[in-house]
Amino acid sequence: MSSSKVSVTAHDTALLVEINRPAVRNAVDNETAEALADAFRRFDKDPALRVAVFAGRDGTFCAGADLKQMASGERRKRWRESTDGPMGPTRLALSKPVIAAVEGYAVAGGFELALWCDLRIAATNAVFGVFNRRWGVPLMDGGTVRLPRLVGEGRALEITLTGRPVAADEALRIGLVNEVTPPGGAVARALELAHTLASLPQDAFNLDRQSIRRQAGLSLADAMNKEFRESLAAQGVEQGASRFVEGAGRHGVAVPASHQR
Repeated sequence: MSSSKVSVTAHDTALLVEINRPAVRNAVDNETAEALADAFRRFDKDPALRVAVFAGRDGTFCAGADLKQMASGERRKRWRESTDGPMGPTRLALSKPVIAAVEGYAVAGGFELALWCDLRIAATNAVFGVFNRRWGVPLMDGGTVRLPRLVGEGRALEITLTGRPVAADEALRIGLVNEVTPPGGAVARALELAHTLASLPQDAFNLDRQSIRRQAGLSLADAMNKEFRESLAAQGVEQGASRFVEGAGRHGVAVPASHQR
């Protein structure tokens, strides 16, 4: 789906996906949700792309769902007809990682979009929060599931029930974000990290990512067995060990793309 409300730009092996509704602080309406889901599906299917960066235009990540459209009932109608999440991509289980680059507000449904991503880079002006607490709209797109898995149940309950703002420095301290940059620097840093991740051998990289993602809800024994079975069945384990024996990847130097699987 093509939409002026979502911008998609390839940067070599990385893809930058940006919400482009700055007049409403990048709030997500039905068209935007559908365009975001489509953009990330296309990313997942494109073998030339390895990592995506998710951001919002003009200094705001996303202020949540478009409440005017929600109040009219149009948002609920789409939810009944679509298998995608209310905010778009949040039901997708991608085979490749997504990095959120957060400037300004990532609140309500925008907070849930950031939580969907694998990693989060936040500028010092970033603000996270369940601001929908103030007007009586519940989280409905993974917030109550993903937030406690990141920061623990106690912190998640406090952040969710109070609806208070969480600044970037606190978000870094509690493990909600992975890194903090100066204002205006989140996208550039996220793209830099994306290219670093894309330079690594991808088979083992994505196998480990998926193992971490899938272990939630499994017992320790089941998770350990699943990790081992899937790693044992993977192609390229011996080749990867051989690359090390031959000197590749030592002293922090990435394996050249020509030698990767």
